[in-house]
Amino acid sequence: MTSAEVAAYIGRWQPSSVSAEAAAFARDVITSVRPGGQERAKNLLWAAGKLADWAIGLGLEAVPDVVLHPSVAERFTRCAPGLSPVARRTLRTNLRFIGRRVVPQLYPADLPLPRERAKAPYSPAQITGYLALADAQPALERRMRAAGLVCLGAGAGLIRGDLRDVRGTDVACRAGGVIVSVRGARPRAVPVLARYHARLLAAARSAGTGLICGGTDPGRRNLTNPLVRALDGGTGLPRLDTSRLRATWLADCAELLGLATFMHAAGISCSQRLGDLVAGLEPAGEAGAVRLLGARRP
Repeated sequence: MTSAEVAAYIGRWQPSSVSAEAAAFARDVITSVRPGGQERAKNLLWAAGKLADWAIGLGLEAVPDVVLHPSVAERFTRCAPGLSPVARRTLRTNLRFIGRRVVPQLYPADLPLPRERAKAPYSPAQITGYLALADAQPALERRMRAAGLVCLGAGAGLIRGDLRDVRGTDVACRAGGVIVSVRGARPRAVPVLARYHARLLAAARSAGTGLICGGTDPGRRNLTNPLVRALDGGTGLPRLDTSRLRATWLADCAELLGLATFMHAAGISCSQRLGDLVAGLEPAGEAGAVRLLGARRP
Protein backbone atom coordinates (compact mmCIF):
# COMPACT_ATOMS: atom_id res chain seq x y z
CA MET A 1 0.00 0.00 0.00
CA THR A 2 1.33 3.42 -0.98
CA SER A 3 1.76 6.31 1.43
CA ALA A 4 -1.12 8.10 -0.31
CA GLU A 5 -3.41 5.13 0.30
CA VAL A 6 -2.39 5.00 3.95
CA ALA A 7 -3.03 8.73 4.30
CA ALA A 8 -6.47 8.28 2.71
CA TYR A 9 -7.26 5.47 5.15
CA ILE A 10 -6.27 7.67 8.08
CA GLY A 11 -8.38 10.54 6.74
CA ARG A 12 -11.58 8.49 6.68
CA TRP A 13 -11.01 6.64 9.96
CA GLN A 14 -14.12 7.10 12.15
CA PRO A 15 -14.95 4.05 14.27
CA SER A 16 -18.07 3.82 16.38
CA SER A 17 -16.05 2.88 19.45
CA VAL A 18 -14.72 6.43 20.05
CA SER A 19 -16.26 9.89 19.89
CA ALA A 20 -15.96 12.15 16.83
CA GLU A 21 -13.66 14.51 18.74
CA ALA A 22 -11.36 11.66 19.80
CA ALA A 23 -11.30 10.27 16.26
CA ALA A 24 -10.36 13.70 14.88
CA PHE A 25 -7.52 13.93 17.41
CA ALA A 26 -6.28 10.45 16.44
CA ARG A 27 -6.40 11.24 12.71
CA ASP A 28 -4.43 14.43 13.25
CA VAL A 29 -1.60 12.94 15.31
CA ILE A 30 -1.25 9.72 13.31
CA THR A 31 -1.07 11.70 10.08
CA SER A 32 2.04 13.40 11.50
CA VAL A 33 3.49 10.02 12.56
CA ARG A 34 3.25 8.68 8.99
CA PRO A 35 2.92 4.94 9.72
CA GLY A 36 4.31 2.57 7.12
CA GLY A 37 1.17 0.60 6.33
CA GLN A 38 -2.56 0.36 6.88
CA GLU A 39 -2.37 -2.25 9.64
CA ARG A 40 0.18 -0.18 11.55
CA ALA A 41 -1.94 2.95 11.02
CA LYS A 42 -5.03 1.10 12.29
CA ASN A 43 -3.27 0.06 15.51
CA LEU A 44 -1.89 3.54 16.17
CA LEU A 45 -5.23 5.20 15.40
CA TRP A 46 -6.99 2.88 17.82
CA ALA A 47 -4.45 3.63 20.57
CA ALA A 48 -4.62 7.40 20.08
CA GLY A 49 -8.40 7.37 19.75
CA LYS A 50 -8.97 5.33 22.92
CA LEU A 51 -6.57 7.56 24.88
CA ALA A 52 -8.21 10.77 23.58
CA ASP A 53 -11.72 9.48 24.34
CA TRP A 54 -10.68 8.66 27.91
CA ALA A 55 -8.86 11.99 28.41
CA ILE A 56 -11.77 14.06 26.99
CA GLY A 57 -14.09 12.27 29.38
CA LEU A 58 -11.92 13.53 32.26
CA GLY A 59 -12.20 17.12 30.99
CA LEU A 60 -8.71 17.35 29.48
CA GLU A 61 -8.11 19.47 26.40
CA ALA A 62 -7.72 17.37 23.24
CA VAL A 63 -4.31 18.69 22.22
CA PRO A 64 -1.15 16.58 21.84
CA ASP A 65 0.81 18.28 24.64
CA VAL A 66 -1.93 17.34 27.09
CA VAL A 67 -3.34 14.03 25.86
CA LEU A 68 0.02 12.50 24.89
CA HIS A 69 1.78 13.62 28.06
CA PRO A 70 3.55 10.57 29.54
CA SER A 71 1.70 10.84 32.85
CA VAL A 72 -1.69 10.89 31.08
CA ALA A 73 -0.82 7.97 28.80
CA GLU A 74 0.55 5.95 31.71
CA ARG A 75 -2.51 6.56 33.85
CA PHE A 76 -4.72 5.57 30.94
CA THR A 77 -2.92 2.28 30.32
CA ARG A 78 -3.05 1.45 34.01
CA CYS A 79 -6.53 2.65 34.99
CA ALA A 80 -8.84 2.66 31.95
CA PRO A 81 -11.61 0.10 32.50
CA GLY A 82 -12.46 -2.79 30.19
CA LEU A 83 -8.98 -3.53 28.89
CA SER A 84 -7.21 -6.88 29.05
CA PRO A 85 -3.59 -7.07 30.29
CA VAL A 86 -2.41 -7.74 26.73
CA ALA A 87 -4.32 -4.70 25.42
CA ARG A 88 -2.79 -2.49 28.14
CA ARG A 89 0.74 -3.54 27.22
CA THR A 90 0.08 -2.99 23.51
CA LEU A 91 -1.47 0.41 24.15
CA ARG A 92 1.46 1.53 26.27
CA THR A 93 3.95 0.53 23.57
CA ASN A 94 1.99 2.24 20.79
CA LEU A 95 1.33 5.41 22.79
CA ARG A 96 4.99 5.78 23.64
CA PHE A 97 5.78 5.34 19.95
CA ILE A 98 3.30 8.08 19.04
CA GLY A 99 4.42 10.41 21.82
CA ARG A 100 8.10 10.21 20.88
CA ARG A 101 7.23 11.36 17.36
CA VAL A 102 4.49 13.92 18.02
CA VAL A 103 5.68 15.52 21.28
CA PRO A 104 9.34 14.41 21.51
CA GLN A 105 10.12 17.12 24.06
CA LEU A 106 7.99 15.18 26.56
CA TYR A 107 9.75 11.88 25.87
CA PRO A 108 13.50 12.20 26.45
CA ALA A 109 15.59 9.34 25.15
CA ASP A 110 15.79 6.39 27.51
CA LEU A 111 19.16 6.01 29.18
CA PRO A 112 20.50 2.46 29.08
CA LEU A 113 20.47 0.84 32.50
CA PRO A 114 23.40 -1.32 33.56
CA ARG A 115 22.69 -5.01 33.36
CA GLU A 116 24.74 -7.72 34.95
CA ARG A 117 25.84 -10.13 32.27
CA ALA A 118 26.57 -13.79 32.89
CA LYS A 119 30.26 -14.52 33.32
CA ALA A 120 31.94 -16.41 30.50
CA PRO A 121 32.31 -20.13 31.34
CA TYR A 122 35.75 -21.70 31.48
CA SER A 123 36.74 -24.04 28.69
CA PRO A 124 37.36 -27.75 29.45
CA ALA A 125 41.08 -27.12 28.93
CA GLN A 126 41.06 -24.32 31.51
CA ILE A 127 39.27 -26.51 34.05
CA THR A 128 41.86 -29.22 33.42
CA GLY A 129 44.55 -26.60 34.01
CA TYR A 130 43.08 -25.54 37.37
CA LEU A 131 42.81 -29.16 38.50
CA ALA A 132 46.44 -29.70 37.48
CA LEU A 133 47.44 -26.68 39.59
CA ALA A 134 45.48 -28.15 42.48
CA ASP A 135 47.41 -31.41 42.11
CA ALA A 136 50.68 -29.44 42.17
CA GLN A 137 50.06 -27.92 45.62
CA PRO A 138 52.80 -28.90 48.11
CA ALA A 139 50.54 -30.16 50.93
CA LEU A 140 47.85 -32.85 50.71
CA GLU A 141 45.25 -30.72 52.54
CA ARG A 142 45.82 -27.80 50.18
CA ARG A 143 45.54 -30.13 47.17
CA MET A 144 42.22 -31.49 48.42
CA ARG A 145 40.80 -28.06 49.24
CA ALA A 146 41.79 -26.56 45.90
CA ALA A 147 40.33 -29.49 43.96
CA GLY A 148 37.19 -29.32 46.09
CA LEU A 149 36.75 -25.64 45.27
CA VAL A 150 36.95 -26.28 41.52
CA CYS A 151 34.67 -29.34 41.68
CA LEU A 152 32.01 -27.68 43.83
CA GLY A 153 31.95 -24.63 41.56
CA ALA A 154 32.20 -26.18 38.09
CA GLY A 155 30.65 -29.53 39.01
CA ALA A 156 27.74 -28.41 41.19
CA GLY A 157 27.39 -24.66 40.57
CA LEU A 158 27.97 -23.64 44.19
CA ILE A 159 28.97 -20.07 44.97
CA ARG A 160 29.39 -17.70 47.92
CA GLY A 161 27.80 -18.94 51.15
CA ASP A 162 26.71 -22.26 49.63
CA LEU A 163 30.29 -22.93 48.57
CA ARG A 164 31.86 -21.92 51.89
CA ASP A 165 29.43 -23.95 54.00
CA VAL A 166 29.85 -27.39 52.39
CA ARG A 167 31.36 -30.04 54.66
CA GLY A 168 32.78 -33.38 53.66
CA THR A 169 29.76 -35.15 55.09
CA ASP A 170 27.48 -33.16 52.74
CA VAL A 171 28.83 -35.06 49.73
CA ALA A 172 27.37 -38.54 49.31
CA CYS A 173 26.89 -41.29 46.74
CA ARG A 174 23.18 -41.91 46.26
CA ALA A 175 20.44 -42.08 43.61
CA GLY A 176 23.00 -43.45 41.18
CA GLY A 177 25.26 -40.42 41.31
CA VAL A 178 27.11 -38.03 43.62
CA ILE A 179 24.95 -35.54 45.50
CA VAL A 180 25.92 -32.36 47.37
CA SER A 181 23.48 -31.34 50.09
CA VAL A 182 23.36 -27.55 50.20
CA ARG A 183 22.31 -25.78 53.41
CA GLY A 184 21.54 -22.11 53.98
CA ALA A 185 18.75 -19.93 52.60
CA ARG A 186 18.05 -22.25 49.64
CA PRO A 187 18.62 -25.81 50.84
CA ARG A 188 18.69 -28.33 48.01
CA ALA A 189 20.38 -31.47 46.71
CA VAL A 190 22.62 -30.88 43.69
CA PRO A 191 23.81 -33.72 41.44
CA VAL A 192 27.51 -33.39 40.61
CA LEU A 193 28.51 -33.65 36.96
CA ALA A 194 30.20 -36.97 36.26
CA ARG A 195 33.58 -35.44 35.36
CA TYR A 196 34.06 -34.25 38.94
CA HIS A 197 32.88 -37.31 40.92
CA ALA A 198 36.19 -38.90 41.83
CA ARG A 199 37.99 -35.68 42.76
CA LEU A 200 35.10 -34.30 44.82
CA LEU A 201 34.65 -37.59 46.71
CA ALA A 202 38.36 -37.59 47.52
CA ALA A 203 38.18 -33.98 48.76
CA ALA A 204 35.11 -34.83 50.86
CA ARG A 205 36.84 -37.82 52.46
CA SER A 206 39.84 -35.63 53.26
CA ALA A 207 37.64 -32.95 54.87
CA GLY A 208 35.53 -35.40 56.90
CA THR A 209 33.20 -33.34 59.08
CA GLY A 210 35.15 -30.17 58.29
CA LEU A 211 34.64 -27.62 55.53
CA ILE A 212 35.79 -28.86 52.12
CA CYS A 213 37.28 -25.47 51.20
CA GLY A 214 39.00 -25.16 54.57
CA GLY A 215 38.69 -22.91 57.60
CA THR A 216 36.43 -23.27 60.60
CA ASP A 217 33.96 -20.38 60.15
CA PRO A 218 31.77 -20.52 57.01
CA GLY A 219 30.80 -16.88 57.60
CA ARG A 220 34.32 -15.64 56.93
CA ARG A 221 34.06 -13.77 53.62
CA ASN A 222 37.59 -14.39 52.37
CA LEU A 223 37.52 -18.14 52.96
CA THR A 224 38.28 -19.04 49.34
CA ASN A 225 40.87 -16.30 48.72
CA PRO A 226 43.92 -18.40 49.76
CA LEU A 227 42.79 -21.20 47.43
CA VAL A 228 42.26 -18.77 44.54
CA ARG A 229 45.77 -17.38 45.07
CA ALA A 230 47.18 -20.90 45.19
CA LEU A 231 45.67 -21.69 41.79
CA ASP A 232 47.15 -18.53 40.25
CA GLY A 233 50.15 -20.36 38.88
CA GLY A 234 51.19 -18.05 36.09
CA THR A 235 50.55 -20.74 33.48
CA GLY A 236 48.51 -18.59 31.12
CA LEU A 237 45.25 -19.31 32.92
CA PRO A 238 43.03 -16.39 33.95
CA ARG A 239 42.61 -15.74 37.66
CA LEU A 240 40.16 -18.21 39.13
CA ASP A 241 36.70 -16.70 39.64
CA THR A 242 34.00 -18.65 41.49
CA SER A 243 31.31 -16.85 39.47
CA ARG A 244 32.88 -18.22 36.30
CA LEU A 245 33.01 -21.69 37.82
CA ARG A 246 29.25 -21.48 38.37
CA ALA A 247 28.78 -20.18 34.82
CA THR A 248 30.73 -23.22 33.62
CA TRP A 249 28.34 -25.53 35.47
CA LEU A 250 25.31 -23.68 34.11
CA ALA A 251 26.60 -23.92 30.55
CA ASP A 252 27.36 -27.64 30.90
CA CYS A 253 23.89 -28.32 32.34
CA ALA A 254 22.23 -26.27 29.60
CA GLU A 255 24.04 -28.35 27.01
CA LEU A 256 22.96 -31.61 28.67
CA LEU A 257 19.35 -30.40 28.78
CA GLY A 258 19.39 -29.23 25.15
CA LEU A 259 18.27 -25.81 26.39
CA ALA A 260 19.58 -23.85 23.41
CA THR A 261 17.77 -26.18 20.98
CA PHE A 262 14.54 -25.90 22.96
CA MET A 263 14.64 -22.09 23.20
CA HIS A 264 15.45 -21.78 19.50
CA ALA A 265 12.55 -24.07 18.57
CA ALA A 266 10.18 -22.20 20.89
CA GLY A 267 11.28 -18.78 19.63
CA ILE A 268 12.19 -17.70 23.19
CA SER A 269 15.11 -15.36 23.75
CA CYS A 270 14.33 -14.22 27.31
CA SER A 271 14.35 -16.47 30.37
CA GLN A 272 11.57 -14.55 32.15
CA ARG A 273 8.87 -16.58 30.40
CA LEU A 274 10.65 -19.79 31.30
CA GLY A 275 10.71 -18.68 34.93
CA ASP A 276 6.98 -18.00 34.85
CA LEU A 277 6.32 -21.46 33.42
CA VAL A 278 8.69 -23.32 35.74
CA ALA A 279 7.08 -21.67 38.79
CA GLY A 280 4.04 -23.89 38.25
CA LEU A 281 5.99 -27.13 37.81
CA GLU A 282 7.32 -29.57 40.39
CA PRO A 283 11.03 -30.47 40.20
CA ALA A 284 12.02 -34.12 39.91
CA GLY A 285 13.49 -36.01 42.84
CA GLU A 286 17.16 -36.82 43.27
CA ALA A 287 17.15 -39.85 40.99
CA GLY A 288 15.43 -37.90 38.23
CA ALA A 289 17.85 -35.00 38.63
CA VAL A 290 20.83 -37.35 38.39
CA ARG A 291 19.48 -38.95 35.22
CA LEU A 292 18.60 -35.58 33.66
CA LEU A 293 21.98 -33.99 34.26
CA GLY A 294 23.94 -37.01 33.07
CA ALA A 295 25.63 -37.27 36.43
CA ARG A 296 25.29 -41.03 36.85
CA ARG A 297 28.41 -42.68 38.23
CA PRO A 298 30.37 -44.78 35.69
